[in-house]
Amino acid sequence: MLTTKQRELLLFIHERIKKDGVSPSFDEMKEALNLASKSGIHRLITALEERGFLKRLANRARALEVLKLPDSVTPSAPPRGRQVFRPSLVGSEATPPPMAGHTIPVLGRIAAGVPIEAIQNEVDRIHPPGHLPEDEDHFALEVKGDSMIDAGILDGDLVILKRTDDANTGDIVVALIDEEEATLKRLRKKGASIALEAANPAFETRIFGPDRVRVQGRLVALVRRYD
Repeated sequence: MLTTKQRELLLFIHERIKKDGVSPSFDEMKEALNLASKSGIHRLITALEERGFLKRLANRARALEVLKLPDSVTPSAPPRGRQVFRPSLVGSEATPPPMAGHTIPVLGRIAAGVPIEAIQNEVDRIHPPGHLPEDEDHFALEVKGDSMIDAGILDGDLVILKRTDDANTGDIVVALIDEEEATLKRLRKKGASIALEAANPAFETRIFGPDRVRVQGRLVALVRRYD
């Protein structure tokens, strides 16, 4: 049997993972449950682990998996915490359309951590989210790595990008470095320089001259597959 706070935290984590694809931060959990310190959250999570309701995923920041919910719980009204921006997310709950109709190419993998060679070849096709205009040029890449995890982008996700050679500061882009490496990062324009910024404190920001970086596409949506 769970305490009231354990139950509230479990529901909050469950709903946030379902909504955003990533578990909330300890600060967000603390705020949602009106606790004075994060140590209380640590104790609640440990208790939920011991009871088999939660599992911490190794080597990944903010990675919790809800293993089960109490039988008596209907997870429709968890505590409300701060709203955090995430890319548009298409999960397995949506009914997939038939493969006829508008599709976009999947052009391979893009490293969200360490840059890899630029992607060239089409490996698959998928249906884009319905809100994307069919008259715009889009493509998809599979994410490899965890440097964008705090932006809600996880290893194995499919990012959908609008093909463009320009982007604004703060946009998440696929950038081509020195015409040979491609990486997924947040773009920051700093005077005459361009910074490619991770969304994970374990990765450093890389700064280049403008002639070394070419934007290939701007992130507009995210597809997560649940196998």
